[in-house]
Amino acid sequence: MVRVPLSPADRERGERLGALLREARGDRSLTDVAAAAGISAETLRKIETGRIPTPAFVTVAALATTLGLSLDALATQIWLRNAESSSQQQSTATSAMPRAHAV
Repeated sequence: MVRVPLSPADRERGERLGALLREARGDRSLTDVAAAAGISAETLRKIETGRIPTPAFVTVAALATTLGLSLDALATQIWLRNAESSSQQQSTATSAMPRAHAV
């Protein structure tokens, strides 16, 4: 089976997920959180750094539970920021385009 390459938006969402999880982990050790979620410390490290941009749902759910996060809130933060980022990119691209002058 051939895996379809991830888009830049997919990678960006993965980086945001990792940042949100890292922020929620706070002062707790990576090893402790990973063990509590039932995953390896290396897997958590890769998720937090964006090297695993699309972790399995079960993994995300276990981490959310361990960190006391709502899956709804987590998804909203990831997708909302993606929408904001897309609209900012579109407005930047639009403002950079030459404008037609009315005659």
